[in-house]
Amino acid sequence: MKRRQIEIYDTTLRDGSQGEGINFSVADKLRIAERLDQFGVHYIEGGWPGANPKDLEFFRQAARRKWRHARITAFSMTRRKGMAVEKDELMRQILEAETPVVTIVGKTWLLHVTEVLRAKPDENLGMIGDTIRFLKDHGKTVIYDAEHAFDGYLANPDYARDTWLAAEKAGADSVVLCDTNGGRLPGEIARVVKVATDSLSSRVGVHTHNDCGLGVANGLAGLEAGATHIQGTINGYGERTGNCNLTSIIPLIHFKLGWSGVPARSLPKLKELSEFVDEIANLRHDPRQPWVGQTAFAHKGGMHVHAIDRVARSYEHIDPQAVGNARRILVSDMAGRTNILMKAAELGFKLSPDAPETRAITAKVKQLESEGYEFEAAEASLALLIRGILEHNPELLFTVDSYHVSMRSNGSSSVCEATVKVRVGTKVHHTVAEGDGPVNALDGALRSALARSFPELRRVELTDYKVRILDGVAGTAAKTRVLITSSDGRREWGTVGVSENIITASLQALVDSIEFALLKT
Repeated sequence: MKRRQIEIYDTTLRDGSQGEGINFSVADKLRIAERLDQFGVHYIEGGWPGANPKDLEFFRQAARRKWRHARITAFSMTRRKGMAVEKDELMRQILEAETPVVTIVGKTWLLHVTEVLRAKPDENLGMIGDTIRFLKDHGKTVIYDAEHAFDGYLANPDYARDTWLAAEKAGADSVVLCDTNGGRLPGEIARVVKVATDSLSSRVGVHTHNDCGLGVANGLAGLEAGATHIQGTINGYGERTGNCNLTSIIPLIHFKLGWSGVPARSLPKLKELSEFVDEIANLRHDPRQPWVGQTAFAHKGGMHVHAIDRVARSYEHIDPQAVGNARRILVSDMAGRTNILMKAAELGFKLSPDAPETRAITAKVKQLESEGYEFEAAEASLALLIRGILEHNPELLFTVDSYHVSMRSNGSSSVCEATVKVRVGTKVHHTVAEGDGPVNALDGALRSALARSFPELRRVELTDYKVRILDGVAGTAAKTRVLITSSDGRREWGTVGVSENIITASLQALVDSIEFALLKT
């Protein structure tokens, strides 16, 4: 039986870039388009020619490149009221984009026709038809986006259907129903899409927004009701709360509905694509993204982990590797012995379920977490804890004999200074360093001192630093948790420290970070 084919239309570079905090350069847009093309989406909407010089330049450069899978698409609107289509500047601009496909947005809702456009209903139908015929005469594949299609249909079904039929009669290859305000429910989406598929012979698509948290659910409802084209953005970028998230809808099409979207060979690269687009957008990847987030297949509860150790699908709806993700076992005060066993194996330690060391590690983790430690994001500190118990307090690679942190003002600015004395075997290194803040100065002094004995530490740097006050009631005397992320340019690791003194907590995390780096080396 042939799998139903769904067209994937990506609008990250146009609709997605309208999201708050999203801003792509021309180079960014080209890099994302190339990756989307490799991934196998069918359409890449590059922007709106004439909206800004950046989009014009993108289309100029895109026209000179070869695209393996995707068809580059330019976006615009129907001709303006009271103007002949061939004289409308918008039409000239969209033809100059030289894309094989154009997407035209037009009005469906009478409220917009009469109150926003200030046009007559028949005039709006003429604007839709004239524009599509003009573009078809110039050899373009035309996708018609019916703006506010669901609001329009529910307010005036006959007129909404007339706009879709006008688009189809003029030659539109696809008619896409847009939930522009993002306010409709899945049942409403399904009902209106069914009307469209029964009324039209052209391909029917759906474009949804996430204002009610239903962007993906509404997209799915449209597909199940008969749509065979879906528009969305990578990671759900878009205006207000965003668009239908393609990193969710793509695997849903393949794994849950059993249909074809992007090539099956691309699905194990889904997480990589999601992270790549976030990186280009200069956004931290959302760890709670379904399918592709870091926590999507993370297990914490002891009962869950115990079951997964025996039958993975007992608590996983799909093999994480199918979308390029990985199973993660978390260790916390909720952890059981199976969590410790599986996490230790992941970190490179072999534990026996009934060994006293395993019981000791489990008890120590629970004790420390009750004191405010957090090991979910501090796996390096956990690895050092396990090593310490397994090797029965091994000899330390170095010890910090003393440290001092101070701050002085030179009038216009303040300078932090840290002094550290460390011992490596019989050698003692005494170093002073300045920094932007006390922790930065302490980090500099510590690594500078140890680099004399361990030059490989010169590659290690602190990349992230987080502070959490654990007991707000205690005010300035509250216990503080510090989480540090470090990198040597090839890998990252997290460490944790807890104390009433923020400098002491920071030093704990810094020492763990350096010790872990040396052990890995």
